[in-house]
Amino acid sequence: MSVLGFWLLALAIYALVAIIGGRRLIPIVGQLLVAAIAIPALLLLWVEPHWQLSAQDLLAPTWLNLTYGLCFALLLGYILSDVIDLDLSPACLKIALPSFLVPMLAGLACSLWLLPGERSWLSAVGIGLLFSITAIPVLYLFLQSIGYPAADTKRLLHAAILMEFLCWSLFGLAQGSSHPAALLWPLLAAALPLLLHKVLRLRHGLFYSLPFFALMLLFQQLKINALVFGIAYMLCLGWLRQPFVLPLPERAWKLLMNGLAVPLILTFGVLRVDFHGIGQDYSWLAIGMLVLLPAISKVLGSWLGLHWADPSAAARIKWHESLLLNIRGLTEIVFLNLLLQLQLIDSLVYFGLLLMSLFSTLLPALLGKHANNNEARSRYEVS
Repeated sequence: MSVLGFWLLALAIYALVAIIGGRRLIPIVGQLLVAAIAIPALLLLWVEPHWQLSAQDLLAPTWLNLTYGLCFALLLGYILSDVIDLDLSPACLKIALPSFLVPMLAGLACSLWLLPGERSWLSAVGIGLLFSITAIPVLYLFLQSIGYPAADTKRLLHAAILMEFLCWSLFGLAQGSSHPAALLWPLLAAALPLLLHKVLRLRHGLFYSLPFFALMLLFQQLKINALVFGIAYMLCLGWLRQPFVLPLPERAWKLLMNGLAVPLILTFGVLRVDFHGIGQDYSWLAIGMLVLLPAISKVLGSWLGLHWADPSAAARIKWHESLLLNIRGLTEIVFLNLLLQLQLIDSLVYFGLLLMSLFSTLLPALLGKHANNNEARSRYEVS
């Protein structure tokens, strides 16, 4: 069986799970289940023994690496587009700062304590930031699915956007700090909206989104700091009050992302894991801690932030909202693949953190999502 056949089969499995899950399953949850369970099982139980293809063979084609680069640039650009919606408020800051700092410090400690080998400071920073991320698209979908009050939804989402902005900005600057001159081109390119808006008087959103994705892809291929470009570009658009419009209709965009980009990126990362060597380079304790520590530290930090923002809120409400802010998913997967792509983490750390993402995203549903909704509504009725 050919390598192309494997990839078509993998995409078909993702699509089948999405169809079976329907509206009851948020897309990223089904995708994480396939990546964490179905893809390793397919590789170990069928592809290697029967098709005589190794993971290295499946990752070798040039066309695959080009497709991966395109999908990653599109997905990274889509994630960074959330920055334009950032709306700072005292409550947002009070929630975001502890929810960001506590897990980041835990991630730094984890990278120094649990993970063997000589790791660069950038690797430790990347793992710390990864502990801090809240997945905005998945959080929004989850809150919508349980009918969460609009005011609470906005408060939690803007806190998550601020945390995402801090994560991507700090990592982009840290990545470029070793070569400050390398930041010049991304920052100059990010000023393009000023030219389009002030000089050429262009107003339609496509005149801004098409160059954005084209430059994201170019910088990704040239290994220029696309993070700094993407964030600065969105800040320019926000300053100009120019809305960001996706270059495809929403339905087509979601089909491209969920049907190709996310499954390809997840499978590409999972295939780099040496499943035969699990337990040799790392203890099972270390892998288990990679699953639990990010969730524990994130929930603790979020609880502190929610208490700071509204000390009078019921403890049970703050507990449930802390679990919601611990949701990972798409944003965390993009950041995780970026760290793997830059060789700042190895494949087993990647897989442990992938399992953490699945665990954290499922946790609010497992502990009763309807309770969150009912209690939040009762709080607003009282107030």
